[in-house]
Amino acid sequence: MKPSAPQPVKLIVGILYSDEVLLERAQEILQEKYGKIDFQSQKFEFTVTDYYCSEMGSPIYRLFISFQQLIHPKEIARIKTETNAIEEQLAVGGKRKVNVDPGYMDFDKVVLASAKYNGQKIYLDFGIWADLTLYYQKGNFYPYPWSFPDFKSGIYNRCFLRIRELYKTQSKNIRFSKKGK
Repeated sequence: MKPSAPQPVKLIVGILYSDEVLLERAQEILQEKYGKIDFQSQKFEFTVTDYYCSEMGSPIYRLFISFQQLIHPKEIARIKTETNAIEEQLAVGGKRKVNVDPGYMDFDKVVLASAKYNGQKIYLDFGIWADLTLYYQKGNFYPYPWSFPDFKSGIYNRCFLRIRELYKTQSKNIRFSKKGK
């Protein structure tokens, strides 16, 4: 069987934040880099762990955004390195107040980019790993055994279903060549 080119995917970003002003600045920078935001979720209070509290303070919130422009899936490694730089740029006294986690969605899954190795993650490039986080089946998203606890809870499913609807509309008749964009 001959290799085939991937379909374009929907760029999504999960943002943990404790400072509204820096959240707004992060969103401005993200739009400058990746184009128009076409979806923003409600804010969810992030209480599943206190892991980030010493650095970010509290309360911490999470929201998700997606972008109108579809991307080639290979771009996610580069994008993760760029969002890491955004976090550093917006840090206060060396401490992050926004944590910017990019990923992508296709028809079947949500993949997050990570700078941390774990057994289920697949290496991409630039020290970045792909982390399968959710899979889509029969009208809903479901977690993997290794998915983060907040993703396992299903509280984000409605926003991911909405993003998937946007993706379905946008992805019609768009394909990459075998060589990429």
